[in-house]
Amino acid sequence: MDWTTFAIRVCLATIAGLIIGMEREIQGKEAGLKTNALVSLGASIFILMSLEFEGDKYVDITRVLGQVVVGIGFIGAGTILQHGKEVKGLTTAATIWCSAGAGCLAGFGLFIELAILSGIILTINLIFGYVQHRIKKKKEKEEDSD
Repeated sequence: MDWTTFAIRVCLATIAGLIIGMEREIQGKEAGLKTNALVSLGASIFILMSLEFEGDKYVDITRVLGQVVVGIGFIGAGTILQHGKEVKGLTTAATIWCSAGAGCLAGFGLFIELAILSGIILTINLIFGYVQHRIKKKKEKEEDSD
């Protein structure tokens, strides 16, 4: 792989992670811009390394991809907190996991898929996050009136 291919893929992975993390940052969540950018970048680097050694009898790309997923699971688990009946951090953990997926797509050079995924993640976190917030407020109002 030449250095321009490497540079384009890691830069696009980082940009996707920054875009995804921007919403988390705006919402004041712990894992925002830097975390999502680094997760996406790291995932792309592992994919690029596995592609570099493709065909080597000791490298199986699917195993590398699987280990990225497992590793990110540990990072995501660290963002989940339980306070009594309330669990916090699930959306942030899921977003980190998706950022790793974005990095993998960039690493494989699947740029259209990367753009689609990034748009879907933002849509879910922004629009459906707003809808979820409204539903929660409505439920709280109903409980207070009982």
